[in-house]
Amino acid sequence: MSDRVFIVHGWDGFPEEGWFPWLKKEIEAQGAAVFVPQMPHAERPTFGDWVPALSAAVGTPDERAFFVGHSIGCQTILRYLESLPMGQKVGGVVLVAPFLSVLTGLSEDDMTVAKPWLETPIDFSDVRRHAPKSVCLFSDDDQFVPLENETVFKEKLGCRTEIFKSMGHFSGSQGVTELPAALDALRGMMAPRDARAE
Repeated sequence: MSDRVFIVHGWDGFPEEGWFPWLKKEIEAQGAAVFVPQMPHAERPTFGDWVPALSAAVGTPDERAFFVGHSIGCQTILRYLESLPMGQKVGGVVLVAPFLSVLTGLSEDDMTVAKPWLETPIDFSDVRRHAPKSVCLFSDDDQFVPLENETVFKEKLGCRTEIFKSMGHFSGSQGVTELPAALDALRGMMAPRDARAE
């Protein structure tokens, strides 16, 4: 069985957006199966919709399943991992512009949508048991995800973090059509497994 990679888009996102097609193509070239599901009601996301949708896309997770999320897609992955049965592990996660309890630059209506995501806690001890490998990518000029989130994720998730200059929210609408750092992070998680298989 080959490695499987699941890319979860963000709020108002879609599978063909931004850097997702590029990453999908690069990973498929390495022999992995890549899935970029369209999440339901992307214009008004709820984890009540998104976590079950991700679970349905994954089926039975294992240590050859890897996850890449963007923005609210990162939270979806974390909440999905939190819901897994004890003892079930995945290969690793790469989170691009993840947030926990702080978002900026949202309208009042958007804040209504974001509020449950911001105020419903995540059990990071559970997440870490299911996904011991994690990398988080941040930008120093992200208009939605302030850098204080970087410290929180480093402490709570124990992830390796990288901060980039002038990448905004890593969105396709901002011209980000390739993201080598996400590819490198995935390769770093997948390579040791490939080496053991040889």
